[in-house]
Amino acid sequence: MSEPIVHVSCVRHTYPDRTSVHLCGLDFVVEKGQRVVILGPNGCGKSTLLYHILGLLAPQEGDVQVFGVDPAKHFSKIRERVGVLLQNADEQIIAPTVYDDVSFSPRNYGYTDAEVGEKVSVALRKVGIEHLAHKVCHYLSGGEKRKVALAGALVLEPELLVLDEPFEGLDPSSRNDIVDLLNRLNREHGVSLVVATHDVQLVQPLADKVYVLKRGGEILAQGPPAEIFRDVELLKRTNIEAPVLAELFQCSSRAA
Repeated sequence: MSEPIVHVSCVRHTYPDRTSVHLCGLDFVVEKGQRVVILGPNGCGKSTLLYHILGLLAPQEGDVQVFGVDPAKHFSKIRERVGVLLQNADEQIIAPTVYDDVSFSPRNYGYTDAEVGEKVSVALRKVGIEHLAHKVCHYLSGGEKRKVALAGALVLEPELLVLDEPFEGLDPSSRNDIVDLLNRLNREHGVSLVVATHDVQLVQPLADKVYVLKRGGEILAQGPPAEIFRDVELLKRTNIEAPVLAELFQCSSRAA
């Protein structure tokens, strides 16, 4: 079996306000081609875990490896292999028009104008927003901005896509569009996914494997969604509301 593309082992980080997050209990592992969801309530350390994967935080204890390197020290070696979608798309969109924004990374990495144009066209087509190419980002809807930011994350054709609460603030239709898009990227292009969310209803259609965190960062469990959601007591211990289907499963099991 090949080495995992992400391996996080017992990482600790203390923020300036002295809040300490200890991501321990189980190692966090992502294999090539996997769709992995990090599930937990607000404040449990989901973003802290992602920031370590992206090299934005360096662990005070523990070890982080992404594509075989420490991302806090050597992210430049893997930057074109990793795409990022932040929780707030407005923070990620930095150019006036959609084309300008999506073309930012390849332009700054030294691609020719022709290569930039081709990469932007492919990214916009993947996300289904070719018609927005020359629109002003400021006037787009929340769902459209999220897709622009996602196109920017995909423009260099990354092998790993890291998403922090990608469904926050979206209506049900836009959420479903993003889920369908992520699954298509995984299925057709082999993109590995790491998605942090507290929305349990979107885990089942999106994840091969789920990691459950509780407040403070402890990784309590990992496994396929069906296995995790059968353990309603586990979800209650982490203040996660079980999906409706999981509750129905428990009721029917007790009745039998």
